[in-house]
Parts: sequence; structure tokens; C-alpha cells
Amino acid sequence: MRCADAIVKLLEDAGIKYVFGHPGEHVLPFYDSLRTSKIDHVLLRHEQGAAHAADGYARASGKVGVCIATGGPGALNLVMGVATAYKDSIPLIVITGDIPRDQVGLNVFQEAKLGEVFKPITRYTFKPMDGEEAILMLKKAIVCSEREPIGPIHININKDIFLEDIREDILLEGVEYLPVGDYSGMGDAIGLLESSRKPLIVAGAGVLWGGVEDDLREFVEMYRIPVATTYPARGIISEDHPLCLGMIGTRGTPAANYAGMHCDLIIALGCRISERTMAGFGDSPIIHVNIDKKTLKGDVNLQMDVGKFMNEMKSRLRSSNDWIRELVEYSRLNPPAYEDTPPLEDYPLKPSQVISEIFNLAPSAIIVNDAGSHTTWVTLYRKVLESRSLIYSGAFGPMGYGLPAAIGVSLAKPEKKIILITGDGGFQMTMQELGTIMEMELPIVICILNNSSLGIIRQWQEMEYGESYQAHLKNPDFVKLARSYNIKAVRIEKPEKLKDVMLRVLAMNEPFLVEIKVGEEDIPLPTILDSNVDI
Repeated sequence: MRCADAIVKLLEDAGIKYVFGHPGEHVLPFYDSLRTSKIDHVLLRHEQGAAHAADGYARASGKVGVCIATGGPGALNLVMGVATAYKDSIPLIVITGDIPRDQVGLNVFQEAKLGEVFKPITRYTFKPMDGEEAILMLKKAIVCSEREPIGPIHININKDIFLEDIREDILLEGVEYLPVGDYSGMGDAIGLLESSRKPLIVAGAGVLWGGVEDDLREFVEMYRIPVATTYPARGIISEDHPLCLGMIGTRGTPAANYAGMHCDLIIALGCRISERTMAGFGDSPIIHVNIDKKTLKGDVNLQMDVGKFMNEMKSRLRSSNDWIRELVEYSRLNPPAYEDTPPLEDYPLKPSQVISEIFNLAPSAIIVNDAGSHTTWVTLYRKVLESRSLIYSGAFGPMGYGLPAAIGVSLAKPEKKIILITGDGGFQMTMQELGTIMEMELPIVICILNNSSLGIIRQWQEMEYGESYQAHLKNPDFVKLARSYNIKAVRIEKPEKLKDVMLRVLAMNEPFLVEIKVGEEDIPLPTILDSNVDI
């Protein structure tokens, strides 16, 4: 059988439902094999969009996302999306085509050293030398994508390798996967746990990808341990839960940051402990548990599965009732922002008011959050009640992520209402993906908060330099743009129109673009701010 046929068969056997991509010369053999497959191909208008859509699909579904691009320019267009997935530890399989093997090194059309480009932004980058090696490497990529530590895995396949005839029984060969771990700090961890009376668990996305959300909730309920989360882990314990303090760090809730400053032990489970998260920490010792050794930075480090750690620590950890009462009372006196949302009364509309109102109208929707000044208001005003319901790149934050990511989210969760919150700047970086939304009739509600500016850049410039420069935008007519794609659209400018229009839009089951004209509004400075952390 042809190598391309075997690759498609492997993806089918792995349960892959979608491949996100854009065809080109060096991957045409793969597309010929995919044509008769049960796997659906999602045609994005730009390869960056393909990577972001695969990322959004992975975040919402909990499964690996797959994207593909041709060699040279096509592969390089994937880089932004792959880097985003790498920084946020999102499982992707990234397939790129390349020039035929007999042309390598001759500086031919579209030749590029793709392995060197992708190596810093992937867990692994594979370069098979023949068809059978391509199958074995793809097998390894599939296995590794299902096991922590996770992230994008790149495989670069020359066009002639796709066409090569290979043994069919190569599909039956296994690949070796060696689990990693270092438990040498367990004794020190036990000592800290047994002496602690004011512990705090800081839970990260490793809990989510490790599939131990229920275990965590049972653990904290059994031993009465308060929990704060990182941004990507929001919702692993409902923010309505009495032991959940919400997000910790530069945009964290008052209660989570108070707990971080006043606890006597931090147990960091499955998180990177980024500089934004650490802004909410005091001087207490840290037990850091993560399967990814490169992220460990605690006083005691354990490279191990989070679920295994919780099982080992049962009965060794206890929290005093006084500590819980202290946090409950502090939270009552200092509620999170989403408990005190702003009234809808200003003209021009303020982004904070608009976002708060949308969330009031759609409490169960999945929110996809693009990068921009609106991002802060989404973070502050969304109460997250379940995991995978607030999609955002917390570690990289590229403008333009939102629209293509929403495509993947919509395919992963067709039963849910999907709302994209984006700005006029970010939207224009990937707005061509309206074509994919139109073609697939994906019922995404696209909310563009149009302030005709790059809001955060304007605010930073005015704070740091006294005035702004190149931060204001002359925009197209977004309503006419959407309608040119045969997508329904409406513009809202007055406060009294917002609720009624949004209720009508949310009741529909089709793509809809809502342009909301807003004024400039400075985002609040974080109450806890490290000098090296951007706002």
C-alpha cells in the first residue's frame, strides 16, 4: 500500500475525526488518500488558521488536534499556531510536506529546513527517511500525544515518501513508550504535607489533560483543602464550589491571591507556575508536581502523574477549620469581579459593560477569548462553572487566535452555543476564516468589540510615553464584510439595543457576526503585579 494510504489509516484507527489544513503540492498524495476517508477535512483559508483551529478542537474536546500544510511557505505559515499550542501544552499532530528527497540541499523552489524551524516549538520533530519509518514515527507521535507531557509533535514527510509503497503489516508493529518519573522528593513532600495547617492547592491544566478532575474534587472535599486554579484550568472545579477560590495570579480573585500570600504550603499540581501565577504567591514552600520535568521550579519537585500523587498523599494532608473560615470570610468581604458586574448605561458603550451583559445572557455558552484589551474583562467577568468552557491562549496570547480557534471548538462541541469575543484589531488578523465558517455553516456568534484602536497598546503608550502612536485603526465595515460571506450580521451602538439584539442572535442556530461599537476604556491594573508581568 502507499505510505499516504497507511498514514490516513493510522489516523482513522486513532479515532481522528477532523484534519485541519490547506492543500499544496507536497501534500497532494495525502489529500488523494484522505479524499475517500471517513475523516473530515476542514479547509481553512490560511495555514495559521488550520493550526489554531486544531488547537481549539483539542482544547474543547480533550483529544489531539491534527493539522497539515505543504512544504516551504505553507509549513512556515503554521508556526504561529504551533508555537501557541507549544506554550500552552496543547496536543497537536502537525504534518508538513516537503520537497522530494533527491532535491534536498539543491536550494530548489520552496526548500526550507523545516525541522530546525519547528524544533524549538514542538515536543518532538520527526524526519522519516522512508515510508516505513514515516509510519513508525507517526505511530510514536500518536502514542506520545495521548500521554503527558503533551504538546505539538511535528512530522515532516517528503512528497516522494507519501507515494512510496510499503509493507501493509508495518501498521501492526508497536512502538515503545517509556513512562517518565522522579519520585526522589517524596519524603520531603510528606514532611511538608504533614506539618501544614494552611495548605493551598494550585491546580493547572495538567489536572485537566491527566483526566483527574473528579479525583481532585473528591480529594479536596475529603480533606477540606482550598483550591485556586491557573487560567487554563478554570472550571476543573466549579467556581461556585465552596472550596474553589478562583484563579490565582495577576488577574486572580482577591480570595485566591490572599490564600497564596497567607498559606503555609502551596501544592502546585499540573501547572507551569508562570510568572503571572507566581505573582499571587507569598513566601511559603512549594511542592511542585508535574510530569514535565522542564517546568518544575518548587522547593520540592516531583516529576509524576498528578493523579498518582493525590493517591499517595491521601491521609497525609489536613487543613484546619480556622483556615477555611478565614478564606470564606475574606471572600465574602472581597468578592470576585463577576459578583459585581457593571450596569449597562454608558454611551458609547464600555467593553466591560458589554462583556458582562453577554455573559449574563449566555451563562452556559463556551466562550472563545481572543487577545486584546477585551481579554481582561472576559477574565474578570466570566464565572467558569465547567472545564473547557473558556478557551484562550494564556501562555502565548496571539491576536487573531479567536476566530479560527472557534471553528475547532464548534466542531468539538456542536451541542453547545459558541461565542467568540474579539476586538477589531485581533479579528482582522485572521478574518479570512469567515470563509470556513460560511462554508461549514458553523453556528458561531462572533462578537467584535470595535473601539477603532489597539486598546492595550494605546493604554501602555499613554502610561509609559505620555501619548499613543500607531494605535488607532481605520476599519472596514464589518457588517458588510460578514454579509459578503453570506453570514448574517448586525451593528449595535446603543445600550438599550444590546440585550434584545443579543437574545435574538443567541436564539439562532447559524453563523452570526455582531459588531458592537464601544468607546476606549482602560483596563484596570492588576491588584497584584510583578514588575516583569505585562498587564
